[in-house]
Amino acid sequence: MPGAEQTSNKDRQLSTVLIADDDDSLRRVLEFQLRDGGYEVLTAPDGLVALDIFTEQEVACLITDLRMPGLSGLDLLRRASAIHPETPVVVITAYGDVNTAVEAMRAGAFDFITKPFNRDQILLTVQKALHFGRTISENRQLRRLVHERFRLESVIGTSAAMQRVLEVVERVAQSDVTVLITGESGTGKELIAKGLHFSGARADRPFIAINCAAIPETLIESELFGHKRGSFTGAISDVKGKFEEAAGGTLFLDEISAMPLSVQPKLLRVLQEHEIVRLGESTPRRADVRIVSATNRDLQTMVKDGAFREDLYFRLAVVPIELPPLRERREDIPLLAEHFLKRACERHNCRDLRMRREVFAALALYSWPGNVRELENAIERMVVLAKGETLTLDDLPENIRRPPQHAANVLLELPPEGLSIEQVEREIIRQALEMHGGNQTRAARYLDITRSALIYRMQKYGLAAPTSPSEEGDEG
Repeated sequence: MPGAEQTSNKDRQLSTVLIADDDDSLRRVLEFQLRDGGYEVLTAPDGLVALDIFTEQEVACLITDLRMPGLSGLDLLRRASAIHPETPVVVITAYGDVNTAVEAMRAGAFDFITKPFNRDQILLTVQKALHFGRTISENRQLRRLVHERFRLESVIGTSAAMQRVLEVVERVAQSDVTVLITGESGTGKELIAKGLHFSGARADRPFIAINCAAIPETLIESELFGHKRGSFTGAISDVKGKFEEAAGGTLFLDEISAMPLSVQPKLLRVLQEHEIVRLGESTPRRADVRIVSATNRDLQTMVKDGAFREDLYFRLAVVPIELPPLRERREDIPLLAEHFLKRACERHNCRDLRMRREVFAALALYSWPGNVRELENAIERMVVLAKGETLTLDDLPENIRRPPQHAANVLLELPPEGLSIEQVEREIIRQALEMHGGNQTRAARYLDITRSALIYRMQKYGLAAPTSPSEEGDEG
């Protein structure tokens, strides 16, 4: 088949096979067959010489006889696997010595061939071994790229608000403590969850994400905990749930606020007992999983309204992390824009584009109700529709290029003697509080910032406002 021939040629390119055998005639036959098959070949008369060659040179596949004087083939296999675990090892065994070959397979050998064997058999085995080794190497490289992309150092943000977030994330990444990430839609909650995972001790284990709001209430229990065959109509086989899929790793529960009240006690049990029970079973299973959850809603208000269990909330929010909206970290917008521009160019295989300074300024002035996600989408749209090598104001989406008319009509008369930005901000906050009778929640909503951001600025400017009687009920 053409496909098989392509795979064979790819496997042979620059592939070096090391043969370890104390039988000179067999070693020469193997060497001839493999060279004739298009491979580079190294040979060794015993296990110790083979180990030296394996340590010093790049070997794609090791073929070793099991019975050799000095260092046996089984010991060579174990030492070679300790040095380069991704390199496949094929063992040669005599007829009737299958038990030893099975022991070698348990020790990590890719395959074994029994004497006598023919040319086609050895070439096919080596081809399969090289394909396996290349797959292992590619998977390892892919995992490394994923780790690099999602580690904390890749999170973009030099603003004080983001640095405070990253400081907390860095402190808790190595632990198994539960983390609740809150913030508006599009602020990057899943990115922070991945940063926690890939910067922690569980980085080599699975990261499984589930959107609680996207799964029907009737199915979410099965999705999380799995089910036994016949446990409900349509359950035609045993199925693992997300907790089992994430074994040893991290389970990210996005939109945790949508978790049905009927399922919340079972999630609480997992957090307390570290056990799950599949639907239709009674025997608990161990759940070695770190739980990170996220929401754009106020869970504390939901607890007060009886829509979310208080005990579950406290279990989930051992470490709460609030992500600031993009409008409160405007100094990060140019860095994010550069990052998204580069990534969009790579994704769409286009030439490197540049962005004019006034475009950066326009991006920084926009309010970004969709936050970082909206910024990324806007940049990608600009790249796809770009007419030249430089992005200008004309390339911006119209809603960003032309802000709402009411915003354009707000004019501020500047005094000739100069003005302090902080004085202006202090006065705006003072008037907003006065306008809303000291109600911080309403004033924050009016200013389009979070209540915590308002309180921070009030403390910064020495402003005090009495909490109105309706303050508590307005938080939402």
